[in-house]
Amino acid sequence: MWEVTTLVGLAALAWFWYDSMRAREAALAVGRLACQREGLQFLDDTVEMVKLRTARDEDGRAALRRVYRFEFSDTGNNRRRGSIVTLGPAVEGLELEPYRIQEPIRLG
Repeated sequence: MWEVTTLVGLAALAWFWYDSMRAREAALAVGRLACQREGLQFLDDTVEMVKLRTARDEDGRAALRRVYRFEFSDTGNNRRRGSIVTLGPAVEGLELEPYRIQEPIRLG
């Protein structure tokens, strides 16, 4: 009986690892893309999971909601924070800390 329990436990750990890697890769891609579109620097080329909890998706199925944090720079000499929320492997939301929008100076 303990063999079955061990196999089920290992399968659950493998699923959790795989699901976490898919969610992390999705968050990383969204963070990079958001910074690229806004003309920001995506710092350290990484995201960090800071929160994990269970939630329900649109179909009512149980899934894991993760919150990832990352840092970006608007000037090249500062660090600002952003966060990405995933539900399972799908990205639910993106937030960027307020930053100064650089507009060109027009003379004349």
